[in-house]
Amino acid sequence: MIAALRVAVVSVAFLILTLALLPVQLIALATGHPVMRRLPRWWHRVMCRIIGLNVRVSGQLSRDRPLLLVANHISWKDILVLGSVADVVFVAKSEIRDWPVLGWLARLQRSVFVEREVRRKTGTQISDVSARLVSGEVVVLFAEGTTSDGNRVMPFNSSLFGAASAALPFAPEGKVYIQPVSIAYTGFHGIPMGRYHRPVAGWPGDVALGPHMLRVIRDGALDVDIVLADAVPFDAATNRKAIARLVEARVREGLNAALRGELNR
Repeated sequence: MIAALRVAVVSVAFLILTLALLPVQLIALATGHPVMRRLPRWWHRVMCRIIGLNVRVSGQLSRDRPLLLVANHISWKDILVLGSVADVVFVAKSEIRDWPVLGWLARLQRSVFVEREVRRKTGTQISDVSARLVSGEVVVLFAEGTTSDGNRVMPFNSSLFGAASAALPFAPEGKVYIQPVSIAYTGFHGIPMGRYHRPVAGWPGDVALGPHMLRVIRDGALDVDIVLADAVPFDAATNRKAIARLVEARVREGLNAALRGELNR
C-alpha cells in the first residue's frame, strides 16, 4: 500500500513539475534563450529529490572549455544525477529518441542523438557533438556504449572520442579538455550498498525499463556519488586510443574509491 502510494505521489509530482516548466522550455528552445540550458538542471535537481536520489559530489567541474565529460554508465538515473550537477547536454543512442517519455524528455534537454551502427552518418554526428563543444556547452559521453551492473567499468570505445578530435581546429587553444567522471550507487536507505544489492540501482541492458523504473520509484532513497577527476588536455598530438585508456582508468579509480567508501568529502 505504501509502495503504491509512493509511486502515485512521484508520478503526480513528475507531471506537475514537467507541465509547469514545459512551456518555458519550449519558448526558450524556439527563441534560443539561454534558459534552455539551465532549465533542465533545475528539473533534474527536483526530480532527484522527488525520487529519493541523494547526490554527493567529490571534486570540481573543470572551468576549461571546450569540455567533454566522459562517464561510466549504470542506469537511466545517471541522466538525472549528472543533469542535477551541471548544465550539460548528453550524447545518446538514436533509439532513445523514440522511447515513450524518456525520449521526449531527452529531446527537450537538447540531447545529441547518434546512430553508432551507421558509418555513413558518423561524420555528421561527430560534427553535431563538436559544434556543441566549441559553442561552450559541456557535453556528456557514456563511453562504455551501454549500461553495467554498477560494480565495474567496462572497456571504453575510443571511436566515441572522435568529437573531441573534430572540435580541435575550432578550439581557442587547439585543445579540448576531457574530464573523467565516475558514477557510483553506494547506499540504499542510508545503509552501504554491497555487490549483491547494487542491481537495485543498476540497469543492465537485458532488464526491462518499465519494471526497473517502478522498482526504483517504489523503493527510493539511493545514495549516489559523483567523482570528478582532473580534466585531461586533448590536442592534435594526442593518441585517441591512449586517451581513452587513460580516462577509462581514472573513471575506474573513482568508481572503486566510491564503492570502498574512500572518498574525501
